Amino acid sequence: MARLADQPTPLLCVDGPTLDANLAAMAAALPGPRCRPHVKAHKCTALARLQATCGHHGFTAATVSEVVGLAAAGLGGDLLLANEVVHPARLAALAALAPGPRVTVAVDSEATVEAAAAAGLGEVVIDVDVGMPRCGCRPEDAGRLADRARAAGLRVRGVMGYEGHAVGNPDRTARAALVAEAAAALRRAHAEVGGELISGGGTGTYDLNDACTEIQAGSYALMDTAYAALDLPFRPALWVEATVISVSGRGWAVADAGLKALGMDHGNPAVDGGEVWFCSDEHLTFAPASDRRVRVGDRVRIWPAHLDPTVAYHPEMLVVSGAQGEEEVLERWPVDLRGWDGVA
Repeated sequence: MARLADQPTPLLCVDGPTLDANLAAMAAALPGPRCRPHVKAHKCTALARLQATCGHHGFTAATVSEVVGLAAAGLGGDLLLANEVVHPARLAALAALAPGPRVTVAVDSEATVEAAAAAGLGEVVIDVDVGMPRCGCRPEDAGRLADRARAAGLRVRGVMGYEGHAVGNPDRTARAALVAEAAAALRRAHAEVGGELISGGGTGTYDLNDACTEIQAGSYALMDTAYAALDLPFRPALWVEATVISVSGRGWAVADAGLKALGMDHGNPAVDGGEVWFCSDEHLTFAPASDRRVRVGDRVRIWPAHLDPTVAYHPEMLVVSGAQGEEEVLERWPVDLRGWDGVA
């Protein structure tokens, strides 16, 4: 086996045993169809296959590329594109998957309903605004939109709504209150729409959202520092391995992974044994702890604050195991669901 210490950096790394423990913890908490893992977090069919092995056979996606890639990998039992799509070529790529995978798309307006019907798609869910200012119709409009979809020949499977404004709240009591408000809105919408699905939720609310028949959690498998702050039963499994390339006599060091290797929208990443000062294009500047002597050539682990965009920067992730500094590379998994189209 290859040694991680011998690989050039920056590298996206996953601790295999920690990943396995996270998958097992979610499978125990939300078995089978109670969890519809969101692949936007990892964009990797090899990891999705492990989630299916744990009993989670339906998947949530954010892009056409993710849906098409899952289907090509034989993971198309029940795929939900939890995002609005209007471009005919992208919708045609989904329609072309029939009659194999089951594909359902989110709609939140007459325009998205008409686009799905025109493309020849068969099933939709009504996307409902439950408090986060993003996609979704008003709860009171959901029934009317469902009627419009059925009139256009589409089967309406139910509703979905994402309480993204709640999932990262560090105060569990406040988080629960926000989830309760979102759940009430989604229940109202579902009462007008009908269907077997009430889909939503995320890693931060997986155990609080009792309105949903399925939870669209994704980050639980790999985790990041933002979710790690919530005291969830999932541990960080993913980091960016970097090399110290410069050490200043004035108290800082520089590693070779910066903005082009790390998602920064949730703030600075963390680095073992030091304090991150800032990131630039190809560099991370950090202050080593007072009891740590850093040399050029040393390896450092950088823990991203937001894993989804971090993963999307990298062509592959290395699955490793072993004591820190002595890890062996078990597998190399392509991050094969990157991009948007899913068409050549």
